[in-house]
Amino acid sequence: MAEETSNTSGNGAGAQGNSQDNPGFSIQKVFIKDISFESPDAPEIFLNEWKGDTNIQLNTNARPIREEEGVFEVELKLTVTTESNGKTAYLVEINQAGVFIVRGFPRDQLNQLLGSYCPNLLFPFARETVADLVLKGGFPQLLLQPVNFEALYQQHLEDQKKASGDSQTAAPESTSQA
Repeated sequence: MAEETSNTSGNGAGAQGNSQDNPGFSIQKVFIKDISFESPDAPEIFLNEWKGDTNIQLNTNARPIREEEGVFEVELKLTVTTESNGKTAYLVEINQAGVFIVRGFPRDQLNQLLGSYCPNLLFPFARETVADLVLKGGFPQLLLQPVNFEALYQQHLEDQKKASGDSQTAAPESTSQA
């Protein structure tokens, strides 16, 4: 009776062959690069009726760390500003980042992974941190809604195409306000 051994990576591709034949993707590290919580009108803000109005800004950026080895850093910058009765209740800024190894993908797929898939992986970490900071700051719970990073990435591609008349982008980056 012969034994069969199958060696697969997380994307279902076999580990045999070179990286061009079998693209590979892995998460190496997820970390907070920068974080800030401010409540400029505390404690007076707690004495008034709560009428929270929240503005959210997103920005993603990817950069090669060791491109020849397929190592990239992706950053998700999230700014949450909430006002109540015309005064700033709190401001939360977080740069949630990750180190990813991405090998063997064509340039357009690489850009899509870095500009859409990786920020999508980082967002739950940032969302949890924002929720914790807001609650620990003494404010009502804030649950950020899911973000469609694929749609943001496609919008970025369309914006780049309009701006340059070219269908390829050099660096995946997007900005959104909610």
